[in-house]
Amino acid sequence: MMFARLPRPPRGLVRGAVVAGAVAGLAALAACSSPSSRFYTLGADSAAGSAAPVSARTSAAPPWLIEVAPVDVPPQVTRNQLVVQTGPTQVQVLEQERWASLPGDEIRRALSTSLTQQLGTIDVYGTAYPDATPVYRVSMNVQRFESWPGSHALIDAVWSVRAVRSASIMTCRSVVSEPVGGGYDALVEGHRRALQRISMQVASAVQAMAVAAPVAAPQGKGAVSGGKASVVGVPACPSDGGAAVAGS
Repeated sequence: MMFARLPRPPRGLVRGAVVAGAVAGLAALAACSSPSSRFYTLGADSAAGSAAPVSARTSAAPPWLIEVAPVDVPPQVTRNQLVVQTGPTQVQVLEQERWASLPGDEIRRALSTSLTQQLGTIDVYGTAYPDATPVYRVSMNVQRFESWPGSHALIDAVWSVRAVRSASIMTCRSVVSEPVGGGYDALVEGHRRALQRISMQVASAVQAMAVAAPVAAPQGKGAVSGGKASVVGVPACPSDGGAAVAGS
């Protein structure tokens, strides 16, 4: 019986197939071993308890409303990755530690939630509201948002409360530093505490502005040209970390 010898494949083809298989195996191994990203948010409320479902309901209209504008943050932290300080002039961008949304959005959402809970009112930013209802617009410019792992979390913010349809405005500055332990969870929690302290100052300012409502300008001495509204008794900034910058 005679057997026919099959042709041997070229050595180059065999070598190429082996290399391609090895590369594919290494790529699959790298994909499996690469660490997954972790996402953090400033909006979680530890006092809210369990995430039990809440039935839909309509609350009575509050006597006044707030309008929390978008928040400005420093350009170096305007990204999803956490940016931590490694020295006075050095930072590190953490690819696997990320914010759930951009820091400015995280701060605005957390600030809005805190203020509406403290004041028992509604944030009407981007929503129509009655002309007869007083509205207080909250604006914030975060000038420093520093994350020092194992040391502290710092927020330095200039913020204002303005009575819409009025010249009444209060502008303040808050510098809050919260000590933190090790780990990035502790660092984010430190920023949450710092922002909560600032939101308490803002809430006090809104309440003070609501009490010191604008009145009509008297005729004669001190009257505003054209008979427009005049502002009296614009309150001072809250004492806990809030320094007055400008008045009406």
